Amino acid sequence: MKALIVDDERNVRNVIRQLGDWDMSGITMLLEASNGYEALDIVRTETPDIIFTDIKMPKMTGLELIEELNTLGYQGKVILVTGYDDYTFMRKAIQLNSFDYLLKPIDADAFDAVLNRVVMAIGEEALEDGEIVEEARRLRSNQIFTSACTGGGTEELAAFLPADADEELEMSLLSFYHTHLPEPHMVALRGELQEKGMGNVFAFLEEENLYGVLTVKDQWIYVEEWVSGHIDLPIRLVQGELHDLDELSSVFSKLQGELQQNHYRSIRSLDELESARRIQEIVSYAETYYMEDISLDRLSKMFFLTREHISRTFKKETGLPLSKFVAKLRIEQAKVWLIDSDETIYSIATMLGYQDEKYFSKLFKKVTGFTPYEFRSGNSGVTE
Repeated sequence: MKALIVDDERNVRNVIRQLGDWDMSGITMLLEASNGYEALDIVRTETPDIIFTDIKMPKMTGLELIEELNTLGYQGKVILVTGYDDYTFMRKAIQLNSFDYLLKPIDADAFDAVLNRVVMAIGEEALEDGEIVEEARRLRSNQIFTSACTGGGTEELAAFLPADADEELEMSLLSFYHTHLPEPHMVALRGELQEKGMGNVFAFLEEENLYGVLTVKDQWIYVEEWVSGHIDLPIRLVQGELHDLDELSSVFSKLQGELQQNHYRSIRSLDELESARRIQEIVSYAETYYMEDISLDRLSKMFFLTREHISRTFKKETGLPLSKFVAKLRIEQAKVWLIDSDETIYSIATMLGYQDEKYFSKLFKKVTGFTPYEFRSGNSGVTE
């Protein structure tokens, strides 16, 4: 913050300089003027947050200075420094919206008290202004989201999502019962997602207590964990993948239909979420080490879950049994090597974990419809 001392007497300006604990109050620049005209020039160029001004000055009095400041639309705080203790003067000062006044000779304790009050008032107003700006931004984002869900454009919506988010997002609709008041919880969730760079929360303005949550792919489990730990309200939840923002309207319509048909689930408990997170870690492990020997027994020992639990939940998570999921990843990698490298088919089979070239060729043809040789020869087109 900046403060300006206006007085025609240098010694008074020096006294005020010495009295103020400026650094502790957050005042980073202290300016001086010897009359009202100099003060106005400084206000135009520096825009000080606080002005301490004498009343009785040549050329322009302190009250005349305040009148000029009001004409300029000055938004800071003015504190009058005067030797007059007169009600008529005080009424005029109040009418001109001065913040406070100090009597000469200035008492150190009185000065500290006024400085603390004015700094606190400026801080509270700044906080209130920030809250108003954030509320306006939140309302605008809700309007844009609602428009996009009902067929409008999605270009503006990108500004309210993480800048480094991949093209693929996950969309969740959270529906609350009409007697509940979820807005404060959703504002808190919005802040959490924005702070972590995971996504954002939007209110759907055409339906009461319906919120859309757009999150970076594969981050929902962490979001749901936060919701489970912070929101003690019944929630109906439906979810879908959003490969591109242009799909928003169709995905929203689909999820809204599922809610209307009561095809929703509840927020999982923390224990359930911990289990889901471990399955997600297993899927991630399989995606990374698919060329190694991955079996249910091995995963069971690594992640301390039963073979049956892994088998059941892995298929539910990926849509495929573990063996077919691994085979799919291997075949996709084989396609890349067949096109982009000169490795032999045997070598590719070995690198993918298959010791039997014939078995690999049979599996490759079963998945793609071509033998590895045919695929390499160009009979199959390009890698998917």
